[in-house]
Amino acid sequence: MQAEDDWGQGGSTLVVAFEGWNDAGEAASTAVRGLRDQLGLVPLVEVEPEDYFDYQFNRPVSTFDEKGERVLTWPSVILSGPVDGTPGIHVLLGTEPSRGWKTFAEEVLDAVAVAGVERIVFLGAMLADVPHTRPIAVFASSESASVRERFELERSSYEGPVGIISVLADAAEQAGIPTVSIWASVPHYVHNAPSPKATLALIERLEDFLDLTVARGSLAEDAEAWERGIDELASDDDDMTAYIEQLEQARDTVDSPEASGEAIAEEFERYLRKRDGDQPPTP
Repeated sequence: MQAEDDWGQGGSTLVVAFEGWNDAGEAASTAVRGLRDQLGLVPLVEVEPEDYFDYQFNRPVSTFDEKGERVLTWPSVILSGPVDGTPGIHVLLGTEPSRGWKTFAEEVLDAVAVAGVERIVFLGAMLADVPHTRPIAVFASSESASVRERFELERSSYEGPVGIISVLADAAEQAGIPTVSIWASVPHYVHNAPSPKATLALIERLEDFLDLTVARGSLAEDAEAWERGIDELASDDDDMTAYIEQLEQARDTVDSPEASGEAIAEEFERYLRKRDGDQPPTP
C-alpha cells in the first residue's frame, strides 16, 4: 500500500483519457495527445483490442498511408512512456472499451505497475448546460483523503452511471494508487465540434498536479476562433441567443462572490445528474 503523503515523490505519473463517452468536444483526448507528443513518449504496451471492443460499435477505419497503401486502423488503448524507460510522465490514451471492463482494469493496472506508476490523473469532458462565452468550468476531485487535503479538492458526490474512467480510478484506489479526476464542462449545443477552449482549461488544471508546463501550441488562438464561430452562429438564431443569455445569467450567479464552494459543487453535480439519460461521462 502506498504511503499517504507521497503524491509527487518519485515514480511516474500517469495521465489518462479515453475517446468517446468520457470525451465531449474531444477535449480530454486532445490534451493527453498533445502531452504525449510534447514529451516524445513512445508506446510501451498496447491492449489487445479483440478482448475489449465491439467492432460494430467502435469500427476499424480504412485510410491510406504515406505510400498510398490502404491500411486498417483498429480501436486501441496504448500506454506510452519515456523512450529510455526512466520514471516520468506516462500517458494512457485510446477508445473506451465496449466490454470486459473488470479484466481491462486489471490488465491496465498490471501494465502501470511494471512502468513504475505511483499516481494517476484522469481527464474527462462532459456536455453540460454552460455558455461558451464564459471560462470553461473545471472540477477536480479525488477519492483519496490525503490528496484532497494536499490539493484542496472536493470529493465527488455523484451517484449514477459511470464510464471506464471511474472503473479504472476505483481499481487504482483499491490497489493503493492515489488518483485525481479532472472534468471540463463543454456547452452541449456545440457537441459536434472539437472544443479547444475546454482542452486549454484541462491543461491549465492538469499542470497543478504535474511538475511540468504543458505546451499550448495554438490552443489559445483556436479557442478564440471557436468562440467567435459560435457567436456568429448564434447571431442568426434568436432562440439560441436567448438560450445562451439564460446560461450566462445562471453561470454568473454561480460565479458571484456570494456563491459558496459548496454551491458551486452542487451546481456541478446537477450537471452530472442531468446527463444520465444523454451522454453522461462521470468522475
